Amino acid sequence: MESSGGGRSVVTPSAAAVVLVPFPFSDLTQSKLRPAVVLARASTDDFVLCQLTSNAYADPHAVEITNADFTQGGLKCTSYARPGKLFTANRSLIVAQVGTLREQPFRKIIDAVVGLLRGAATP
Repeated sequence: MESSGGGRSVVTPSAAAVVLVPFPFSDLTQSKLRPAVVLARASTDDFVLCQLTSNAYADPHAVEITNADFTQGGLKCTSYARPGKLFTANRSLIVAQVGTLREQPFRKIIDAVVGLLRGAATP
């Protein structure tokens, strides 16, 4: 992880990093910082992220994440990676890195994303 000087810190995370990014409210008037897992670097300044939530949805693809799943850092409470909620964010939107996932939980998220995509591709 690196950051550059001046104004807002710019974080350059790697895969398995858990970062904070602003998520807009539905009326787009405000936003709230939310955690997401970095799945991959899409380009020089863009990253593919997977949304994390503390709500245990009835999502069969969700992957539970606890603080035991981190090599460093962590979250305030047990959270769930939502493989169906992927997005690409520019590095400038990443406010902070709050931790790094261990290999096994990160692989579970990747496998859930791949499984979801394979299932969606079958008629």
